[in-house]
Amino acid sequence: MSGVNGVKVIASGVLSLLQDNGRFGQGALGLTTGGPMDAAAANWANRLLGNPANATLIECSVGGLQLQANTNSYFTVTGATLPLSINGNAAEQWTVHKIQQGDVIELGMVSQGLRAYVAVAGGFNVATQFGSSATVLRESIGGINGNKLQPGDLLPCPAVNTLARQQLALAYRPIFNSILTLRLVEGYQADNFSKAERQRFYLNSYNVTPQADRMGYKLSGSAIHCQQSQLLSEGICYGAVQIPPDGQPIVLLNDRQTLGGYPKIGAVLSLDCALLAQAVAGTQVYFTPINPQQAHNALCLAKVYTDAISHQLGRL
Repeated sequence: MSGVNGVKVIASGVLSLLQDNGRFGQGALGLTTGGPMDAAAANWANRLLGNPANATLIECSVGGLQLQANTNSYFTVTGATLPLSINGNAAEQWTVHKIQQGDVIELGMVSQGLRAYVAVAGGFNVATQFGSSATVLRESIGGINGNKLQPGDLLPCPAVNTLARQQLALAYRPIFNSILTLRLVEGYQADNFSKAERQRFYLNSYNVTPQADRMGYKLSGSAIHCQQSQLLSEGICYGAVQIPPDGQPIVLLNDRQTLGGYPKIGAVLSLDCALLAQAVAGTQVYFTPINPQQAHNALCLAKVYTDAISHQLGRL
């Protein structure tokens, strides 16, 4: 593959995965969606470069990724805050940078948040499986042979010699808070929880535990209990909040199982799932109920806001 334009992985970091927006409509086959845990940050990486919204990029968890370009291109890094350098020279995140053949890009370890996104102009050209390049390790699907990135991997991408360099202003970049409020739309199984249990759920805070990964976030706090313990397994949506027998909520995310039988009190709004995906162990979490109309309005407003900011991107 030496003659292929692309980016070579020198050091793969703690966990680096190729992702596009995800694999949809394959739940009947037992395939989950995958995709970027922080969809907003991934979306900005592609927007800054003028890429298609579904262009394949790298999700780097915790940090430590090192890449070398074997073609001329442009790239950007969004998401979690970490040291970024090109050939040892510090570079700014949320900014499009030009790279030339032989240049080395290095991501240090995160200082705020958990997941950073590395995108190149035109996206990485990798084969899709079941309509997506999203890597899901549990299913050994997507990415390169269904695996996390390894030293020596070559990620094909187009050669790009001219591109407008854009930057997202500091005022619009995310702030990673130690306290999160997650908006939740209750589902029909919420009726299986008594009024007192639901009040306990909303009034008390929970902490993110170390048992938090791409499949879901296990929380710890005031246990809540369901009046019905035996349920038929059914499909699980993104953001579903399961309550297992120990009463500690689990927020299920991108790599969740497709079926489950634990009672679910509702589902967290997708916008807030992205915030949770950047939360480190110990982050304090509150839940607040919203109705479907409020959820719809929040999503519409978020899109309008993002589109408005896109028209104000700084040119370098």
